[in-house]
Amino acid sequence: MSGPSPRPEAPRATSPGQDSATDVIRWAAFSCVLVPVVLLWFGTSLAGATGTALGLAAVTAACRILLRQSERCAARPVPEERAPRGGPHHGRPHVRHHRAGVGAHRGGRHSGGNTPVG
Repeated sequence: MSGPSPRPEAPRATSPGQDSATDVIRWAAFSCVLVPVVLLWFGTSLAGATGTALGLAAVTAACRILLRQSERCAARPVPEERAPRGGPHHGRPHVRHHRAGVGAHRGGRHSGGNTPVG
């Protein structure tokens, strides 16, 4: 008995990152439908389930917009050389300079010391 021969998977037109983003959006849309149904099943009011569905849809839409925007930013070519930004360091890494040595000017009581008692 011979079954249908497995066909090789057709190449996808989208990149793997874009495909995973599409999957995330699909699962989110599925959740927008599933969660209110489950809430109704367990006795939540129709108004509560509808409000939940609208809230999830709003969050899903916002996440979709942000995800697409981040994909567009990631797809932009990176400039080879960045111009140094102005400021006191002129492109050098910031190094903190302390006035006192390690442990100086810490609060608390001082035992011993050079102050006279009396």
